[in-house]
Amino acid sequence: MAPLRIARRIESGVAAGTLLLLVLLPVVEMLLRIILRTGIFGQTDYMLHLVLVVGFVGGMITSRENRHLSMAGAHASRDPRVAQGFRITAASLSTIVCTALAWSALSLMVIGFARGQRVGLLPIRLFVFAMPVGYLAMAVRAALTVDSAGARRLVLIGGLAVGTVLGLSSIVNMLFTAMDAPPLFLDSVLDFWYTVVPPIALPVIILLVVSAFLGTPLFVVLAGVAYFLFIRTDGFLEVIPNEGYTVLTNSNIAAIPLFTLTGYVLSESKAGERLVHLFRALFGWVPGGMVVAAVLASVFFTSFTGASGVTILALGGLLYYVLHTRGGLSEPFTVGVLTAGSNIGLLFPPSLAIIIYGTIAQVNIFHLFLGGLLPGAVLITALGIIGVVVSIRRGIPSVPFHLAEAVAAVRESIWEILLPVVVVTAFFTGLTTLVETAALAVVYALVVEVVIKREIAVGDIPRVALKCITIVGGVLVILAAARGLSFFIIDARVPIVLRDWVQARVESPLVFLLLLNLALLVTGCIMDIFSATLIVAPLVIPLGALFGIDPVHLGVVFIANLGLGFVTPPVGIDLFLASYRFNKPLTEVYRYVLPFFAVQLSVVLVITYVPFLATWLPRLLGG
Repeated sequence: MAPLRIARRIESGVAAGTLLLLVLLPVVEMLLRIILRTGIFGQTDYMLHLVLVVGFVGGMITSRENRHLSMAGAHASRDPRVAQGFRITAASLSTIVCTALAWSALSLMVIGFARGQRVGLLPIRLFVFAMPVGYLAMAVRAALTVDSAGARRLVLIGGLAVGTVLGLSSIVNMLFTAMDAPPLFLDSVLDFWYTVVPPIALPVIILLVVSAFLGTPLFVVLAGVAYFLFIRTDGFLEVIPNEGYTVLTNSNIAAIPLFTLTGYVLSESKAGERLVHLFRALFGWVPGGMVVAAVLASVFFTSFTGASGVTILALGGLLYYVLHTRGGLSEPFTVGVLTAGSNIGLLFPPSLAIIIYGTIAQVNIFHLFLGGLLPGAVLITALGIIGVVVSIRRGIPSVPFHLAEAVAAVRESIWEILLPVVVVTAFFTGLTTLVETAALAVVYALVVEVVIKREIAVGDIPRVALKCITIVGGVLVILAAARGLSFFIIDARVPIVLRDWVQARVESPLVFLLLLNLALLVTGCIMDIFSATLIVAPLVIPLGALFGIDPVHLGVVFIANLGLGFVTPPVGIDLFLASYRFNKPLTEVYRYVLPFFAVQLSVVLVITYVPFLATWLPRLLGG
């Protein structure tokens, strides 16, 4: 067991160290640029490829902790034998697909990158090697989730073997490239593979889609479907890891782990308590003011972590106590408003969802940030009005306003209040790039919580980084998987076919927007916002252009609908997390959330049909 513990520590150290290096490099680069008007040699390339390492080493750790995103209700069967069958199915498919991906990623490393190719001073293959190693580790760890020792061994050996057979074309391609005189039998192996494997592709694709509802991680489903689609069309399987490499080395993607780390630093301190106290002191005198305070605190955290589910888990207990235990609001209202309010932060800077959408759609991210402000404010206002009405009807006493208490609360939380001001000012004035802004946010949060507030010890920083990695790794491997499927969809001209079909049948932009709302709502129910953006956005963007929809308005509608999908019964992911956090049956959470869902749906329709809300600020301030 000692070697295993050592290996885990090395893995954790590499992940946390790489993430912290992602913070350090842009900050040093920024200081050198401002003070000495110089920079770090190869800094941009280092940053891009460190994200690749963080993604796949983080994916390994996410597998180790069994935290990969999946349809969370899949294992809810009360029959232990059925639940065990679900786990074995999910583990088998995960092991097979990840093994096949490991071979295709290794082949990409050999074929796609020359020995002398470098990132700064280091060989590029050193960074790309994280992909096959990460996929192989995820394959093995998927098998280890099976409870029975005998079944676990069978899933591991069988999954590795089947995945290797599926990866034979990549293995042969790699050997042809690496060997000066490859043996003749390799051609026969390849002919046999193309005869046997493609016919099974369609049944396996159907099985993978069904398995998503049995608990198979979403990244496995997305990557597996892409893999077998390429097999079915005799495509090069190396395209899938290559597209993963492409998306993770995009210049904006580094902001994702950095802003997520900022959110985790805040959640590990008492920043949440200070913000709740601040909003209570400022708004508690208004009937329903504590509801507004709770929603604002949720928005703040979601905008930085990029995941509404993290906000439910991190702040849910504290806000539940404030609203229900201490505040006198009913339990159904409390659980409903906290679950529904968690996704609004996706519309506010520095929302990771907006960053990814802007990157894919090639829309100015600054304009998208501005475009989300008014729609987000309308959603906050709508939930606040509900809080006011319910508080008045229930006779919930408001908290008397005391200027001294409000001033003390502002003084106590001033550093947290200034964080979004620093971020917005640095980025919107052009002083820093998006990634530098994200790194600056991490440094600012660390200085506040470690040095000024002293609520996180210096020695705890790697622990916080490692805790963040489980989310970052899960998100980045989903992005890599979704990009492969997105590439196939675009290469198969699906967006063009869909555009022509819609153009022939839909004439009104209003009808198109209504159909778009329905489609995105369903998509948000069954997919996370990151993979949905990568897969669905390329389909939606040309349709929006066809009907003359403003690109910023389309982006805001896209994000708002997907966020609403997270709380859409029966399979919105935030519903499962709320059930877990508040220890309530899923059916009760459905009932509690429905009134708020109806209100948010109404607001999303207003956002959809009143483009002024999304376009006014970008036109006024966007230049």
